[in-house]
Amino acid sequence: MTTPSGPGDDRLDPGLSAIVSERRQLINLAYRLLGSLADAEDVVQETYARWYAMSRQRREAVESPGGWLTTVASRVCLDLLGSARARRERYVGEWIPEPLPDRTEWINGRPGGTTADPADPADRVTLDESINMAFLVVLESMTPAERVAFVLHDVFRYPFAEVAEIVGRTPAACRQLASSARRRIRASRAPATPTAQQAEIVRDFKLAWEAKDINALIGLLAPGATAVTDGGGLVSAVLRPVEGRERIARYAVDIVDMVPSLTILERTVNGQPGLVAQRDGVTVTVMAFHVADDRITRIWAVRNPEKLRPWTVGQQH
Repeated sequence: MTTPSGPGDDRLDPGLSAIVSERRQLINLAYRLLGSLADAEDVVQETYARWYAMSRQRREAVESPGGWLTTVASRVCLDLLGSARARRERYVGEWIPEPLPDRTEWINGRPGGTTADPADPADRVTLDESINMAFLVVLESMTPAERVAFVLHDVFRYPFAEVAEIVGRTPAACRQLASSARRRIRASRAPATPTAQQAEIVRDFKLAWEAKDINALIGLLAPGATAVTDGGGLVSAVLRPVEGRERIARYAVDIVDMVPSLTILERTVNGQPGLVAQRDGVTVTVMAFHVADDRITRIWAVRNPEKLRPWTVGQQH
């Protein structure tokens, strides 16, 4: 990673490159903890501000700058998660985690921690799996402490002794938190559908949607399918989940009728096949899907423009 330092910066602060190189890891962690790339970037900025607010002598006394940064970022996230529930209560309509486009999947950085607890390897979650929309939605159902303990241990492989220092509880309590979170994940997890098969089903959905073929759409959806739309009160969106494949199919066709100029594109959304709707070249909706038994069971459609910032045409990360 190229360090964006100015002339002489490394001479003034020899550790600058090492500190800045932790940014990817911190973004990795904060996004999974918060479900928002924008909030994750704010957390990382705050973390670095706290680092540089210390005197140089105090910074040099830190044995593991990466560990210090991770601890501070995790605690900032924990505080934000505590206040997020109140913010969600005021949120207009349904709240969906911020979708990640393919070009920001540099977020799949290295696993954290070099002294990982080797216990329960079967319970580990790969970094790729931990950004899919279904997984992030389950994380939203957890308590802040559950979410932090689970993500730090099961995703980033931090030992419970380190998790305990961050969460402010005993290692045994953190183990229980992660175990509780793990049960939630297991209860929601459907048998994995191969990515190529998911892509084919999503592509068929796109074609049926463009053709306004209600019967074809119904055939691609599970009987108990649910579609959730997040407009954040900034754009039009259904305020409650749409349930049932017939209702979802008719709703989808109604959208095409109301906005005939939509262009629907196949894109990777949070590491899985998804769709993007553009109007006049501007991304207006990003859709993530959950597929089980050859049928679409969940659709998450993000329309809140604030959450679509990474999808802005021409924007680079």
